[in-house]
Amino acid sequence: MYFLFWKANLLNKPPTLNNQFMERNEQVIRRFYTAFQKLDYTTMQNCYADDALFNDPVFGLLQGKEVTAMWEMLCKNAANFSLTFSDIQLLDEEYATCHWVATYTFSKTGRQVVNNIRAYMRIINGAITEHTDKFDLWKWSRQALGMPGLLLGWSNFIQGKVHRTAKKSLEKFMMTE
Repeated sequence: MYFLFWKANLLNKPPTLNNQFMERNEQVIRRFYTAFQKLDYTTMQNCYADDALFNDPVFGLLQGKEVTAMWEMLCKNAANFSLTFSDIQLLDEEYATCHWVATYTFSKTGRQVVNNIRAYMRIINGAITEHTDKFDLWKWSRQALGMPGLLLGWSNFIQGKVHRTAKKSLEKFMMTE
């Protein structure tokens, strides 16, 4: 990826990318987030490759069925949920990024969260193979947890507890499905 852009700058020409792949990848991203807006986890799951990897500050690294189960769990438990997405950038024939904002009531505390997220995706053959969501976990914890998040949300203790709790919730969800 970096070589492509370096070479383009060197020659003072834009990189030539396969528009067919680029358009298909943008369609995958739009299908995924449009489905998420509707809490349609089945369509979201169908956007992923079987062995996809996912990573974010709350769940950490997930693979395969864990990824699709996470989206199902989040959609089924969503309360007062809305989502917007924008700024889709196709970086090359496989890599893309976009911005999305989820607004919802955090079920454990009843507090409203507005989470600004930058997604990074790798899409191969029309399926998401890698997906990383980046956001400020301290900011999230201040909203979701209130005073404990405000005072200690920056700490490894609280962030570790958030991560362990999310993973346990996902494991329990997967056992019941």
